[in-house]
Amino acid sequence: MSNTRAPDGAEQLDAIVIGGGFAGLYALHRLRGLGLKVKVFEAGSGIGGTWFWNRYPGARCDVESLEYSYSFDEKLQQEWVWPERFAAQADILRYIHHVAERFDLNRDIVLNARVSSATFDDASSQWTVETAAGHRATARWCVMASGNLSLPRVPRFPGLENFRGEWHHTGQWPYEGVDFAGKRVGVIGTGSSGIQAIPLIAEQAKHLHVFQRTANFTVPAINRPLTPEADAAHKKKYAEWREEARRTPFGIAGHAPPTKSALQEEEDERRAVYEKKWNTGGNISFLYAYNDLLVNKDSNETACEFVRDKIRGIVRDPEVAKLLMPNDHYIGTKRLCLDNGYFETFNRDNVTLVDVKSDPIVEVTAKGLRTGTKEYELDTIVFATGYDAMTGALLDMDVRGRGGRSLREKWADGPRTYLGLMTAGFPNMFVITGPGSPSVKTNMVSSIEQHVDWIADCLQHLRARGVVAIEPEVAKEDQWVEHVNQVADSTLYPLANSWYVGANIPGKPRVFMPYVAGLDKYRKICDDIAAKNYEGFALKAQAPQTTPETTT
Repeated sequence: MSNTRAPDGAEQLDAIVIGGGFAGLYALHRLRGLGLKVKVFEAGSGIGGTWFWNRYPGARCDVESLEYSYSFDEKLQQEWVWPERFAAQADILRYIHHVAERFDLNRDIVLNARVSSATFDDASSQWTVETAAGHRATARWCVMASGNLSLPRVPRFPGLENFRGEWHHTGQWPYEGVDFAGKRVGVIGTGSSGIQAIPLIAEQAKHLHVFQRTANFTVPAINRPLTPEADAAHKKKYAEWREEARRTPFGIAGHAPPTKSALQEEEDERRAVYEKKWNTGGNISFLYAYNDLLVNKDSNETACEFVRDKIRGIVRDPEVAKLLMPNDHYIGTKRLCLDNGYFETFNRDNVTLVDVKSDPIVEVTAKGLRTGTKEYELDTIVFATGYDAMTGALLDMDVRGRGGRSLREKWADGPRTYLGLMTAGFPNMFVITGPGSPSVKTNMVSSIEQHVDWIADCLQHLRARGVVAIEPEVAKEDQWVEHVNQVADSTLYPLANSWYVGANIPGKPRVFMPYVAGLDKYRKICDDIAAKNYEGFALKAQAPQTTPETTT
């Protein structure tokens, strides 16, 4: 164990974990299990990461709850009972708190500790982390568990400071909630959070204006309570389900891999397949209808047109239906949303869809929003405008590696990593589900466990051999970045203006960030590299200790 305080007064640890969500908690559990002195620094006043901050109405996971959960402890997964097929935010947060209490994690978590800087010292091979409140800690290993969707983006509309009503971002929702009863509400954004929140806000609001720039594809969740029988049946074969998930691209079990192209079937047969998927619910299920939906434009268009036809059938006003039909991207190339009555909401008399692609928002006024042609009087504005995804939280901190070089400088033209786990020039800094890994294109909990297990095994290997520093070789990092790009370019993903390429952040370099060959293939790559003594990583051994000669 290390001393409590370094000579300069910084708290001395073996490992520092930044972020207290699913990734940070599991990292703390695993690293503590190695005998390391570890602390988690969490910006929020509570644990939970994205599930702490995203309390907006309708917030819900789009991976089934029995899959979106830790697999590392058999008793935990057998004893915890999920109430619904797709868990609501409150239930996920309740689960996270249960895990923290069950494994006594809270004693090593520092809340209200937003990290402002992390600096590597070449001479000692140590990281010093400082919080906004001035707390300093030093450790050999720094683990970034800051999340992929954790830096909210509020558009810089002129005049926001003059708005006399209240405004909220879905990613920073008030703990006490928001009362929309009798209010004129405007929701800006129709991505996942907007699609989840809009139906529930519409039920409360006097009138709801939905300001849409880009229509998005969404499929029904078909959510339902989990019966005791369904729960018991799944848990009876939990080990088998988990093992199956490890062998799938998305890290999710229960979906037979498709074997046919959408173009191999006649239109009636194809429509029957899509209809069954639509009525089953779930985005992975829908994308698993055929084996080429994400690589073949013509195949993908058959799925696009099926959903557009559904919108025509649900939304009564043909002009509104037309605006809600996506026509600028292929289905699945942006995050395919799950909804509970989203399209039906636009049949309500108190809901108005505003097309801000043809008539952009110009400013926020004291009374509401003004587009190029009209002012909309509002009492409350909800920004469902997403996040600076995958890199935002990391670059929000002043991270400096070897020679004082900043991460912002290194990633000025886009993120560069080896395996999405580390970046050259920043020794001993691990990134959980970083850019260049499957991360957001998978069940995040599966990806988190895979990364944390790899990191823990790596540290155990290094410590056993007296290694004090590890970082990727530049050549290997370059090869990995090229490989990630080649894989992405073999799909339809990069064709969309999505947050996967940073398109929602003005000025952000357009780089496709996730690795989309699949978690199963990626896992094997990581395991093979570890088996080859961490091939592609430069290792620095501890200098031998010299013992002064003594005379008698």
